[in-house]
Amino acid sequence: MLFFLRERGQGMVEYGMILVLVAVVVVIALTAMGPLVRNMFSTINASL
Repeated sequence: MLFFLRERGQGMVEYGMILVLVAVVVVIALTAMGPLVRNMFSTINASL
């Protein structure tokens, strides 16, 4: 019985690690694209 509980907890930890990895990738992508998006909105705003 204890063996099954350990495997269940291991699966939850793996899902948590995947979630953290996805969050880190999203933060890095948004940080990298931030200046590009800001420049694009500035150009659009200036043309209006």
